[in-house]
Amino acid sequence: MLVHVNNEQSDVSLNLSKIPQIIAEVLQLESKRCDEIAVHFVDTAEICRLHQLYFNDPSTTDCITLPLDSPDEEGYCILGDIFVCPKTAKDYISKHGGDLFEEISLYVIHGVLHLLDYDDIDEDEEILMRAAERRHMENLREKRFLLSSGSDK
Repeated sequence: MLVHVNNEQSDVSLNLSKIPQIIAEVLQLESKRCDEIAVHFVDTAEICRLHQLYFNDPSTTDCITLPLDSPDEEGYCILGDIFVCPKTAKDYISKHGGDLFEEISLYVIHGVLHLLDYDDIDEDEEILMRAAERRHMENLREKRFLLSSGSDK
């Protein structure tokens, strides 16, 4: 699987080497496949621009996904793009507590789940999404695949 990782922000220093492992683990636990996916770490201005462009909402958000192919279709599967705003995680943690890198890892998981057709628009869907997020966070904690501080190289 080809995982494109782009760090276009400077708010949080990230060691992004675990991104392919995180994605592979989520896909394996969900029994899904893909051949290619992209994860972009962006600043607040960019996440707001994308949120306005695609959802007509200029406010900041944690994660935006742009799906391309379905993991259930035959042939080469480009699952899509995930845009994550680490500054949103930093702001959330400063208000609510927790671990910054676990929060950012959660945003990546959340993005992959969206690309796998999970949603959180209505209450029933949100319950399923939150349960899946917990399941994946527990799995990644156990395997020590969560993100950490450091160089993005």
